[in-house]
Amino acid sequence: MTDLKFTADHEWARLDGDIATIGITDYAQDQLGDLVYVELPETGLNVTAGQEVVVIESVKAAGDIKSPFNGTIIEVNERLGEEPEKVNEDPTGEGWFYRIQLSSDVDLDSFMDESAYQNLVSSLD
Repeated sequence: MTDLKFTADHEWARLDGDIATIGITDYAQDQLGDLVYVELPETGLNVTAGQEVVVIESVKAAGDIKSPFNGTIIEVNERLGEEPEKVNEDPTGEGWFYRIQLSSDVDLDSFMDESAYQNLVSSLD
């Protein structure tokens, strides 16, 4: 088991106090194929849950990554500008997109743990 929480949109969040690191799951990167471009948000940007924050392009598709939380972007993974393949190689490690300082308490009941997420993706195959 991991300390990650998952959304039905195939994003993951790792919480450390009121800071959350956000990325996409291994399943999502596998479905997208090789990422060729990642457009990250500006630090200092205030976002609301459900707002499109990151733009990604792969050899198969382009898409948006939505913020699972309300808060302020405090850090982005600058490496992805030069090395978008990090998302494919290590989606829940070095392939993270951004860190957000949460603006309010988060109800984690709306997120899945790893077991629930694995059940979700196995039903999609």
